[in-house]
Amino acid sequence: MKILVVDDELDVKVLFEQHFRKEIRNGELTLIFASNGFDALDVLDNNKQSIPLVLSDINMPGMTGIDLLKKIRILHTDPPPGVIMITAYGDIDLAVRSLKEGASDFVIKPWHNERLLETIREALQRKSGTGQSNVSPGNSIIGTELLGESEPMQDIFKKIEKVAPTDANILILGENGTGKDLVAQAIHQRSLRAKGPFVKTDVGSLTETLFESELFGYRKGAFTDAKEDRTGRIESANGGTLFLDEIGNISLHQQAKLLTVLQNRQVTRLGTNQSVPVDIRLICATNVPFAELANETRFRKDLIYRINTVEITIPPLRKRIKDIPLLAKHFMKQYAAKYFKPELQLDSSALNKLSQYHFPGNVRELQYTIERAVIMCENEMIGDEDLIFSPLETLPDTGNENADMRLSTVERNAIMRVIEKHNGNITRAAKELGLTRTALYRRLSKYDI
Repeated sequence: MKILVVDDELDVKVLFEQHFRKEIRNGELTLIFASNGFDALDVLDNNKQSIPLVLSDINMPGMTGIDLLKKIRILHTDPPPGVIMITAYGDIDLAVRSLKEGASDFVIKPWHNERLLETIREALQRKSGTGQSNVSPGNSIIGTELLGESEPMQDIFKKIEKVAPTDANILILGENGTGKDLVAQAIHQRSLRAKGPFVKTDVGSLTETLFESELFGYRKGAFTDAKEDRTGRIESANGGTLFLDEIGNISLHQQAKLLTVLQNRQVTRLGTNQSVPVDIRLICATNVPFAELANETRFRKDLIYRINTVEITIPPLRKRIKDIPLLAKHFMKQYAAKYFKPELQLDSSALNKLSQYHFPGNVRELQYTIERAVIMCENEMIGDEDLIFSPLETLPDTGNENADMRLSTVERNAIMRVIEKHNGNITRAAKELGLTRTALYRRLSKYDI
């Protein structure tokens, strides 16, 4: 196996030859060295398709490692070699950026020989499409209910391992019910800020007036109901992680306020001119597709750059069918304990029914389905007849002349269809229906939705 090592320091060549002398002697490994990015491109041109992996330093004169990575991905696409970045600890932000540009991985100097070998093996496995990443212990992230054995989830576990120890801002994308909050918690728990606070705020549900008071805090007397001083969510997250959910649903005015805080790393409470410095790691999440966020009439691009050092996209459950049995058994065990049920099993018909369903409500809908099945099951085996999927996906046909046209039924169906249209996003559904979130929640309770 040939590996191209790109570094402008001669010591690195000596180190690699010493570290891998056994593999080189046995003929398992051939190391090719280049002192800069231009020489590396020449080597790749002369060895088309025979170099599966490039290890490159990030900081090099003339052409940086990231510049080299971009050129490799443009010029060598049939297939491109994997690229592992080598960096010092102080350049971790650059290494994280390289992942966004398509790098397979990065290692930090000084590296451990076994860890570097493991990184090389994993990069080659992912490139060849064989094997699974073993970064996560088993098929989950310890400390959360973030589970998955499918390849997309293993890739997410890998990315969490890489970005968690850094202070990079993270943007988590995915449909409602995919587990964006669990990813945020997993990143915090595996970060250097794990002992600090984890503060979650659903900013999409905050009105213009509540947005500033909730996030920035206020002094007593700042407005009519400000009867005492209150610390805002951003200040409360000092030394830890601030998780802003539904970030895609805030107004341009709110975005400007948030951007100012992120740029200055200071918060000014309402009713005072005194700024308080804050040290936070920011994680944001949204179910809005990235293409919509890039529309400047909806979302400021300068804010996107601030919140999106690294993006993690969680695939919908229908695109990771392999995870359904694992998740179903996890929820079954959880709810059997909660409702004092004996140890339950899923029979083959139930597993088959789950695997064939498209789960528009994602993991949240699966959880709801299993909880209801556990409650209603009358023996120790859950069959397909015990699985009833969300009524949001089995709406009556209003085009039928015999359909129930009572006003209450029409209103209920309209609400369900709009919620379905917005993938369960209550804020956007309420806006389309011309209701406040509170009014919509009252109707959801009224119609038992």
